[in-house]
Amino acid sequence: MNPTVDIIYQYFPKLTEKQKEQFAKLAEVYPFWNDQINVVSRKDIESLYLKHVLHSLAIGKFVGELAPKTRVLDVGTGGGFPGIPLAILFPEVQFHLVDSIGKKIKVVREVAAALGLTNVEADHMRAEELDYKYDFVVSRAVTRLGDFIPWVRNKFEKKDKNGIPNGILYLKGGDLKEEIKEARVKAELHKISDFFKEDFFDTKYVMYVQM
Repeated sequence: MNPTVDIIYQYFPKLTEKQKEQFAKLAEVYPFWNDQINVVSRKDIESLYLKHVLHSLAIGKFVGELAPKTRVLDVGTGGGFPGIPLAILFPEVQFHLVDSIGKKIKVVREVAAALGLTNVEADHMRAEELDYKYDFVVSRAVTRLGDFIPWVRNKFEKKDKNGIPNGILYLKGGDLKEEIKEARVKAELHKISDFFKEDFFDTKYVMYVQM
């Protein structure tokens, strides 16, 4: 039995009615767009709330709060993860979602429009082409950390405005010691199983790299 939107309400009990409606609407808009442009594997669309929405929101559990006007870049967003769920959770934060595959950005734009998300901008481009600065860069297992860091190294605001310093918030799974060593950075690993009890999260982490 795959979890419904109730799993989101359970872990985030302080959501407004508007946020609850937006999270609920994901069950309608993602299957519709996924039938036209495949952005989530067919078998995974059934477990959208567990494997995509809640997984994305682990970043929200880790950071706790984000100051209004914080800027977040989602690199290789695919169909909008983790950016779309985080944009619902943090309506006063600006999210810029980018992907090198244009049809995926079309889905992101359509989903954001259907939900009425005014804090989401989506562009068909590579992270390296961006001239903007951000407080945080988020991503979900796009590539190895050592390859990812050069793409975003110069994309950070110098001044911190949140409870944790500006940096990368990366969703990854498995044994990550070698990957961190290879990247030659100091990275913190935070177990997602500390936030969510479902077995799916047992080997998954929020990796935080201060930049």
